[in-house]
Amino acid sequence: MALVFQFEEIAPRELKPELLELDGISRESVEAHYKLYEGYVAKRNEILGKLDGADLGSANQAYSEIRALKVELTFAVGGIKNHEIYFEHLGGGGGPPGDAFGQLVERDFGSLDAWRTDLKATGMAARGWAWTAYDWDEGRLFNYIGDAQNTYPIWNATPLVALDVYEHAYFLDYRTDRSSYIDAFFDNLDWTTVNDWVARYQIPLK
Repeated sequence: MALVFQFEEIAPRELKPELLELDGISRESVEAHYKLYEGYVAKRNEILGKLDGADLGSANQAYSEIRALKVELTFAVGGIKNHEIYFEHLGGGGGPPGDAFGQLVERDFGSLDAWRTDLKATGMAARGWAWTAYDWDEGRLFNYIGDAQNTYPIWNATPLVALDVYEHAYFLDYRTDRSSYIDAFFDNLDWTTVNDWVARYQIPLK
């Protein structure tokens, strides 16, 4: 039996011009980082091409090959989604978020400083990613950790801030000084984008 499904190849989203003029994150870093994102898109297309019509026979070897491809796929798709959030919400002036996200932060963390401190600590502890997400079951924001593109998913939660702390995100500018890179990340957040997401996903403020 063959695996039968339909898929379409996707193309990388274009890099916003604002990302080439960030404060504290160089154009060289952004361009190198974007190439990794392009690689995840290419890998996603490649793996789905291999899975299209793959043999689903009962042999253990067939299952092993399917497992390898599926694991690679989760990593590639995670890389795409994480980086699309990351790139989309950079290019702003940082500072207080204001508006909807600011209200959520004040409600769920008590203050902007408390949220920022917690997310930075999460990023310093992570091997790959830290996110701020809205948990639809608990009805609140929380910060959680990811050691790779496809680890520690939280179901029924919507990411609103995605902090990439893999070395590729900061090594060209900061070497091993991850802390200073995270500060620069905060200083370049585009709160208009984040607040638009809060509105688009209809996240309740009360």
